[in-house]
Amino acid sequence: MCQLLGMNANTPTDVMFSFTGLATRADEHKDGFGIGFFEDKGVRLFVDHHSARQSPVAELVKTYPIRSKQVIAHIRKATQGVVALENTHPFQRELWGRYWVFAHNGDLKNFEPRLHGAFKPVGCTDSERAFCWLMQELAKSHASVPDVAELTQTLAELMPQLHRHGTFNMLLSNGQALWAHGSTKLHWLVRQHPFRRAALRDDDMQVDFANLTTPQDRVAVIATEPLTSDEAWTAFAPGELRVFVDGAPL
Repeated sequence: MCQLLGMNANTPTDVMFSFTGLATRADEHKDGFGIGFFEDKGVRLFVDHHSARQSPVAELVKTYPIRSKQVIAHIRKATQGVVALENTHPFQRELWGRYWVFAHNGDLKNFEPRLHGAFKPVGCTDSERAFCWLMQELAKSHASVPDVAELTQTLAELMPQLHRHGTFNMLLSNGQALWAHGSTKLHWLVRQHPFRRAALRDDDMQVDFANLTTPQDRVAVIATEPLTSDEAWTAFAPGELRVFVDGAPL
């Protein structure tokens, strides 16, 4: 299975501590990596079909001054689709004049939806098919971009149709919010005042967030497996959909 990382914050925030923890797991999840982060309505997307432990793109990302309110990252362990750039997450599409970014962990069996011309996969993964289908169904349900509550309700109606085909852990964002669905394994936490020190599980690295934040800052982090060893992570229930806005779950 792949590994997911999402971040949602109320102010542009550095994600490199969490991304370093994710990249450490790329020895096993070596079939590509990617990270997408929003800057207002724009998106910067870095992907490579090489391991995040070896990719020069990953090295670039680690030194890139990423500060964003919405981040989605992924390291791939291929189950469907060859190891290739077009099959590397996150995927990006446009809908209602906004970019959408999506990443998936899981394996969907016999999922072959009928897709029209506006949303077609470029690669050959179940993940990109699921993303295209979600975009298509959202476009059918709303004529223009609805508010976060309406979008969450529509997504809650769509998730079971994907979940019944197999494992569907996913992250989705349009720059306004971050939606996360867990069918088997996904965890989340919120960092807020009073901030404290945290240590990565898989790397000899610690950060004292009290030295890097203000009392008003708030950050939600979502990951397949808890990234730190000394923070209280909450597991998603099977089939649970959560939406995060301004660094907190709604």
